[in-house]
Amino acid sequence: MQKSTVTTKPKEQPTVAPGGAAGGASGDKRFKVLDATMKRNQYRQDALIEILHKAQESFGYLEEEVLLYVARGLKLPLSRVYGVATFYHLFSLKPSGKHTCVVCLGTACYVKGSDKAIAALEKHTGIKSGETTPDGEISLVAARCIGACGIAPAFVFDGKVVGQLSPEAAVERLKNGSLKHR
Repeated sequence: MQKSTVTTKPKEQPTVAPGGAAGGASGDKRFKVLDATMKRNQYRQDALIEILHKAQESFGYLEEEVLLYVARGLKLPLSRVYGVATFYHLFSLKPSGKHTCVVCLGTACYVKGSDKAIAALEKHTGIKSGETTPDGEISLVAARCIGACGIAPAFVFDGKVVGQLSPEAAVERLKNGSLKHR
């Protein structure tokens, strides 16, 4: 087991980088962004969600090394940081694909056929909801509700909300590579 290096700054909590480097792993600027976020929040444990958001924004997902870094920086048990990261569906512990397709499975969308749409998308991509294609191109995600009930069934293609698509139209959108444009 490697020993960690701890750098203590006056009136601040120590920051401990994975692998023992103080202030960030191998000078990785993303860890410096995390350090700044923790410092701005005065290393408060109740700022965990905000800090995890910044970590995911910086790294793309929350890998174990990043969760450990945050846990050490906030003096929290890793189990608590992991628990928060896995409780909220907006956090991801795996890298997501280049493109993301979110299918709403809320009541209104389900009644309007989102279950059939997600089944068609799973068949087309060869992956299940919550997975990414082996080539890293597409991540398929199911959401409990995205709050767009009026346009059910609702989808989010690369951040853009689209509604009233049939299962075939949703698959067509993926086939044509037109996740962002339409």
